[in-house]
Amino acid sequence: MKKYLKTAHLSASEKTNGGIIYLFPDILIKIFTLIPLVYLWRVVMSSGADAGMSLGQMLTYTYVSALLADMLVVKTAASGWLSEGVLQRLYGRPLPVLSQLAAQTVGGWLPMLALFSLPMALISPLFGVRLIPASPLFFVSLLLCVALGFAVDFLFACLSIKLRSMNWLIGRMRMAIAAIFSGTVIPIRLLPFGMAEVMKYQPFASLGGAPLSVFTGVGDAGETILLQIVWNLVLWPFALYVWKKSQEGMVSYGG
Repeated sequence: MKKYLKTAHLSASEKTNGGIIYLFPDILIKIFTLIPLVYLWRVVMSSGADAGMSLGQMLTYTYVSALLADMLVVKTAASGWLSEGVLQRLYGRPLPVLSQLAAQTVGGWLPMLALFSLPMALISPLFGVRLIPASPLFFVSLLLCVALGFAVDFLFACLSIKLRSMNWLIGRMRMAIAAIFSGTVIPIRLLPFGMAEVMKYQPFASLGGAPLSVFTGVGDAGETILLQIVWNLVLWPFALYVWKKSQEGMVSYGG
């Protein structure tokens, strides 16, 4: 465990090697995206729009989604490891590659959590947002969401290995799929034509939208967590199997 903690620490330090000031543009973009969105939902909901949840729940859903964005839809360095040479560095260390990726990714979350998420959480009452989970099962759901997020990310990495020179296209496809089907940008319950009832059973719904629904109390916590457990049990063995097969045909810069 000490080795993984050290890997996470190195990853966190790497984000701030040039100084904290270089993170400010990303922080400002997040702030200037979140605050207008909060007021937009306030206007839309106040006009009588039926979103299947109260104004307070919608504001909380949007706010928490922004604060925990990196955890709700996991993205590791694996998405660009073939073209960036990340792969060789990981294979040169005496630790499993996927475990290193997980530790490196978690460490990379820490600076933004400390510099953006924590301050914004502290001032959330100024925007009329209540950041108290409706159920303590939110933390279980979040953990299952992160675990499933790594499995999904590894599968996309295997797809990039298979298609080789199409990393950019795969990345764009992944962003679109996550935005539509995970419920982090648009809550799944807002989907029209009765799609919400069907879409909540697909694996991407067990990512960001699942813990957010538990946090706000708009979803059944027991059913949500059960679905997350099922998808973890299904996708993790599949991801490990596909990864084992994929690395035989892997090509990266340097050989």
